[in-house]
Amino acid sequence: MELPHCPQCDSNNISRNGIVKEKQRYKCKDCGYNFTVEKLGKSIETYFVIKALQLYLEGFSFREIERLLGISHVSVMNWVRKYNITIPNRKNTYKPTTSILTYAELTEFYANRENLHGIGVTVTEVGDKFMLIKWKRAKMH
Repeated sequence: MELPHCPQCDSNNISRNGIVKEKQRYKCKDCGYNFTVEKLGKSIETYFVIKALQLYLEGFSFREIERLLGISHVSVMNWVRKYNITIPNRKNTYKPTTSILTYAELTEFYANRENLHGIGVTVTEVGDKFMLIKWKRAKMH
């Protein structure tokens, strides 16, 4: 059985430290923190947590992130709250559009310089494909 990581310092140098209210208690050998694991549940890879938070900062809604990554919008909301993520105030209201591309399609997109005229682009890896996020730049008055 694999022991949990310390919630205080993320160390895996953990030992069992008794039972409290019928739950196993653990102690971190590195920082001395005592903790009880409530439930293991279904864990989501850190990779997807980071991707979800990146998309949130790029302006995507919780439900859009859910559709793109297949992760519950409630989980994304909880991560935003947990890590105290706030979106900077933006003067313009733009909405990004996304495309999921293979490496060959992404290369083809960048090969045509016309595709890059008048837009902002972010590319992020999603599994074995790439997500291309585009914004139309606001016209200057």
